[in-house]
Amino acid sequence: MYIISSKNMLLKAQTHGYAVPAFNIHNLETMQVVVETAAEMRSPVILAGTPGTYHYAGIGNVIAIASDLAKLWDLPLAVHLDHHETLDDIRLKVQAGIRSVMIDGSHFPFEENVAIVQQVVALSHRYDASVEAELGRLGGVEDDLVVDAKDALYTHPDQAREFVERTGIDSLAVAIGTAHGLYHAEPKLDFERLAAIRHCVDVPLVLHGASGLPDADIRRAISLGVCKVNVATELKIAFADALKHYLQDHPTANDPRHYMQPAKAAMKEVVRKVIHVCGCEGQL
Repeated sequence: MYIISSKNMLLKAQTHGYAVPAFNIHNLETMQVVVETAAEMRSPVILAGTPGTYHYAGIGNVIAIASDLAKLWDLPLAVHLDHHETLDDIRLKVQAGIRSVMIDGSHFPFEENVAIVQQVVALSHRYDASVEAELGRLGGVEDDLVVDAKDALYTHPDQAREFVERTGIDSLAVAIGTAHGLYHAEPKLDFERLAAIRHCVDVPLVLHGASGLPDADIRRAISLGVCKVNVATELKIAFADALKHYLQDHPTANDPRHYMQPAKAAMKEVVRKVIHVCGCEGQL
């Protein structure tokens, strides 16, 4: 079994100035594409799943497929819990073998966020699982998570320092102007804020909502301390659009071994692009 914590993966990225992409997966085909492409490019990679993904695919199925792909391609994988919100749910999945956790208590007041993150850290570190937490709130939509732009709060640098010190987290997801889903206007990231956060904390920083961001913005964020870049919507759109086009052009198609291939190829191009932008090719 090659399922590992993301802690050392991100610390290495922090030392060498690149970022590790975390791709949201949903089924066999999306997992195959991400792992195969990462192996071909000799890139570290994180397979991320929201609570909805694990409910859809099954916890054991995700772990078993990821473990088999890791052995097939000789590629250690971090299988990650993305935007999980309850201690009991995280405990179930960590005890099943997952070693990378994101607890999202960002919708709570600061003290409540600290309290739940402390509980998750205590649990996860017992199993050698790394913990990411979020301070500040991203706008947009991801699965059942919906945040209006007016409710999106940016991460405060001094509060970030206190949050990291009190919780003992391994990485911090920051809110600097990104959003989940697609951008309806060109995003304006607060790079000064990111630099100030980097000055205040020493753990790897995480950028959520990277789908649709200009490559230059992602690279600049990495230069300012971002070590993990999350991509979800861009993958889903590429996969779904290619699948729909194929089925429209081949209305009698009925074999998923055939009609899934164009969708996988389209997704692979996105994975290759993100790995290239993150600067992590050849970093295994």
